[in-house]
Amino acid sequence: MQVLFKVIRQDQTAAPRVETFTLDVDPGSTILDCLNRIKWEQDGTLAYRKNCRNTICGSCSIRINGRSALACKENVGSELARVQQSLPSQADETAQHNAEIPTITLAPMGNMPVIKDLVVDMQSFWSNLKAIDPYVSTAARQIPEREFLQTPEERAKLNQTGNCILCGACYSECNAYEVNPNFVGPHALAKAYRMVADSRDDQTEARLEKYNQGTDGVWGCTRCYFCNSVCPMEVAPLDQISKIKGEILDRKGAQSSRIIRHRKTLIELVKQGGWIDERLFGLKVVGNSFRDLKGLASLSPLGLRMIVKGKFPLGFEPSEGASTVRSLIESVQVLEASQVQLETLAETPEPVGG
Repeated sequence: MQVLFKVIRQDQTAAPRVETFTLDVDPGSTILDCLNRIKWEQDGTLAYRKNCRNTICGSCSIRINGRSALACKENVGSELARVQQSLPSQADETAQHNAEIPTITLAPMGNMPVIKDLVVDMQSFWSNLKAIDPYVSTAARQIPEREFLQTPEERAKLNQTGNCILCGACYSECNAYEVNPNFVGPHALAKAYRMVADSRDDQTEARLEKYNQGTDGVWGCTRCYFCNSVCPMEVAPLDQISKIKGEILDRKGAQSSRIIRHRKTLIELVKQGGWIDERLFGLKVVGNSFRDLKGLASLSPLGLRMIVKGKFPLGFEPSEGASTVRSLIESVQVLEASQVQLETLAETPEPVGG
């Protein structure tokens, strides 16, 4: 089949431009195969990254039709089928059928400056990864009596995050980093949970304090799910970020910070009424239950406008399923508590008889 490739090309000192290349390819040809052919057969100046024959290296991440992915993993046939399924209207579908040649657009990853063509500068990616200390602490490893063994169950906790190949796809699509350059990114926090879950590491509390710092750490995540959707290895960075949040919430009270109070209040109100009573939400979170006078004052203009517009409800009707929601939350909490107790008992050595 004949396919038209639109490649976004750019030098550091020039604006982006679009160049087109036409290839006769098999549907099973990978995007990386097509890039190789463009470079070898049509334009030797085209720049992109690859490191083939190293199993899965993550080097060839680019944006394919607006979605970050590995060029070696996506093939022409499946990509064209995906685009066809995502067409928003019958008019677009008709236009696609009438097009002479199907088109695939290739662009550099986002959230990182372009060096040349499809090659980006990943310095911020690596710096943010380094910032979360992505290695097991050696503080407890001074002349050990034996190697640091793990049970199969302890090792299994690391499998998902251990699959990360640091391709940068999640970082490229991260909305939170796009608006807040201080946010370390989903790749770093996924690796951070790998350290938190590692039974050999003795810095868990210090790590959680570090990851709890404002919107630079886990609380900067906007939960857009893009990182999960583009990850080629099913690491699910958002899930790992949520696990870190859970560990922090288990250790912190509502007075620790507004961020912690926000999450705990949300759960409390949903548990009580099935949905959020926004009147109490503002008072409890921003006003800290009348403890934060400055926070209360900041709510006053909004409250007055709501009253004037008749949008301040005088009552609150719990949802019909409030009791069901409450019982589900309590059941999950009991189950989690029992699992923690069982794990603690399993890790406690049996006393040696005298």
